[in-house]
Amino acid sequence: MNVIIRPARPEDATAIYDMIYELAVYEKAPEEVVTTPDEIRETLFGAGSKTEALICEMDGKTVGYAVFFTSYSTWLGRNGIYMEDLYISPEYRGKGAGRAMLKNIAQCAVKRQCGRLEWSVLDWNQPAIDFYLSIGALPQSEWVRYRLDGEALLKFAE
Repeated sequence: MNVIIRPARPEDATAIYDMIYELAVYEKAPEEVVTTPDEIRETLFGAGSKTEALICEMDGKTVGYAVFFTSYSTWLGRNGIYMEDLYISPEYRGKGAGRAMLKNIAQCAVKRQCGRLEWSVLDWNQPAIDFYLSIGALPQSEWVRYRLDGEALLKFAE
């Protein structure tokens, strides 16, 4: 199959939303998707957005997306890229689409002279973990990710 990776466009917002929901179902948390296609269009493609997205097409069909943004490492003194999502529809997995998307982002990081490319993966997602290990990525097990959101974020911000 022919894999095409291209920058996402505002007209991709509904397809991106649909795949976000598919990803949430796979990650056993569909109830946590509270955004809408219009919100995706506004926040991902609106003026001042610091986030980038790619679309993966195979044989003319949108089959995946990736979302990433610039991060910064104080220790390296350089920018990095944090990949928020990399998703390929189940029936297209194992055909090189995910590898092509991740390689595109890695090439972007190298071109921008970034010091690193990072992402998170659920600890039970063994197919993804195996894929990441196969390309030379290493888990950063000494770091524990924390999050403030919802009511906890509002309360702490008071």
